[in-house]
Amino acid sequence: MDVTPNDMPNVTTATELHLDNWFVRDLEGMYEPWTATVASAPRLLVLNRALATELGIDAEWLASPDGVATLVGNAVPAGATPVAQAYSGHQFGGFSPRLGDGRALLLGELLGPEGERRDLHLKGSGRTPFARGGDGKAAVGPMLREYLMGEAMHSLGIPTTRALAVVATGDPVVRDTVLPGAVLARVAASHLPVGTFQYAAAHLDTATVRRVADHAIARHYPHVAAAANPYLALLEAVVRAQAELVARWMLVGFIHGVMNTDNTTISGETIDYGPCAFMDAYDPATVFSSIDHGGRYAFGTQPQVVQWNLARLAETLLPLVHEQSDQAVELALEALRRFPADFDEVWSAGMRAKLGLAHPADDGQLVNDLFVLLHAQQIDHTTFFRLLSSAASGDAQPVRSLFDDPGAFESWSAAWTDRLHQERRPSAEVAAGMNLVNPVYIPRNHLVEEALDAASTHDDLAPLRRLLDAITQPFTERPGFEAFAEPAPASFGRHQTFCGT
Repeated sequence: MDVTPNDMPNVTTATELHLDNWFVRDLEGMYEPWTATVASAPRLLVLNRALATELGIDAEWLASPDGVATLVGNAVPAGATPVAQAYSGHQFGGFSPRLGDGRALLLGELLGPEGERRDLHLKGSGRTPFARGGDGKAAVGPMLREYLMGEAMHSLGIPTTRALAVVATGDPVVRDTVLPGAVLARVAASHLPVGTFQYAAAHLDTATVRRVADHAIARHYPHVAAAANPYLALLEAVVRAQAELVARWMLVGFIHGVMNTDNTTISGETIDYGPCAFMDAYDPATVFSSIDHGGRYAFGTQPQVVQWNLARLAETLLPLVHEQSDQAVELALEALRRFPADFDEVWSAGMRAKLGLAHPADDGQLVNDLFVLLHAQQIDHTTFFRLLSSAASGDAQPVRSLFDDPGAFESWSAAWTDRLHQERRPSAEVAAGMNLVNPVYIPRNHLVEEALDAASTHDDLAPLRRLLDAITQPFTERPGFEAFAEPAPASFGRHQTFCGT
C-alpha cells in the first residue's frame, strides 16, 4: 500500500526542546524520513515529571500547549529529523524481512545534564511506509499500559524504556470497537533491536551491518571498540545484557508476552509493553498473550527464547567476526554458550536475596523444591516472597496460611530455616534485606485492567494515578494501600492481554 508523507500546514517547530540526530547521520538506509499525522485535539493525559527532570527538560513547558504539541507530534523539536526506523524480525519464530516502525517515529536523541543520550520516540503517531496496512494509530488504554508498566519496571530496578507522556489525540481509533486515540512519548537508551541488524543483513550489505554494529558499539558498549575482535565483543556484551535482563524479569514474575527479535534490544532494556503482565499464581507455563496459542513466550521459556533471539543476532555478525565462516560460527557459538552462566549468575544471586541468604552456596535443590511447591499449590508468586520475611523473623503463620497443605510448606521451610541459621545473621537484618528485594506492590492484572478501563471508557485517570502511586514505591508497605497487595479475586477469571495494534 502506498503511503505519502503527512505534509500538514499546521506542523510547527518546537522552540523549547533541542534534539540531536546521531542515528540519522550514521545510518542512512535504515529509516524513512517522515512526519506525524496531526492530532486534531491533543490533550495531556499523564506527564512523567520525574523523568523530565532527570532528562533536564522543563516539565512545565512540556505541560504547556507548545509542549503537548511536541509530545503528540504536531510540532517538531529543533534539531529533530523525524524518521520511521527500518527493521526485520522473527515473530513467533517466523521471519518477517520488512517490519519497521509502522506507527511510530524517532524524533531524535535527548542529551541529558551529564551528557547521557536518550531517544525520544512517538508511538501511535500515524501511518508510515512500514504500516503494512495498519492505521498507524494507538488507543489510550495500551499507551497507558506502557506508561504504567515502564514505571513499575523502573521502580523495581529493571532496565526499561520509559514513557515521558501520554497524550490523547482527540481522534478515534477503530479496533473491535471505536476507542479514543493517544500517542506515547517514549524514552529509551536507543531503539536498536536485533531486528535492526537483521534488516541490514537481509536488505543491504555487510558494510551496512558494520555501520549498524559500529553505531551500537559507540552508543552502548564503547569499551569493546578497543577489543581484539570488537564485533565478537559486541555480541558477548549483548548476550550478557540480555541474560541479566531476563533473569531480573524471572525474579519478579514478569512475562513480556511478545519476545520477537524486533523486541530484543541491543542495550538490554525492556521494550514494547504490549501483551505483558505479572504472574499471579506461580506456573512456568503461564501465558497472557491472546495470540500466543502454542506458549512460545510463556514465563518459563523466556530464557531459552532470548538465547534463540541472540543466535539470530550472531548470524548477522558472522561476516564481521571472522573472514572464514567456519571460524566465525565457532566464535559466535562460544559467545552464545556463555548465556546460561551469565543468566544463572544473576538469577542465583537474586534468588539468594529473595530468600534472605547473603552467602553463595549450593542452593539449587532448595530453590527447585520451592518452585515445585509453589506450582503444585498454586501460590501467588509476589505474595509468597513478601510474606516469607515474616517467617525469617520467626512468625511463619502469614506465609503458612497461603497453603492448602501447610505440611508441604513446613517441610521446605525446615530446610530453608536451617540454611538461614548457617549464616548466623540477625533475623531482623535478614527480614529487612528480603523486604528490599521482594515487592509488596506490582501492577496486579485486575487493577491494571480497572485503571485502563476507567481511563479509556470514562476519561477517569484517578485509578491510574492511585495505582502508579503504589507501584512506584514497590518495596514500602503503606497504610491505605492494602488492596494493591492483594491477588485478583476469583471472579476476575483468566487474564488475557492484547498487543494493542
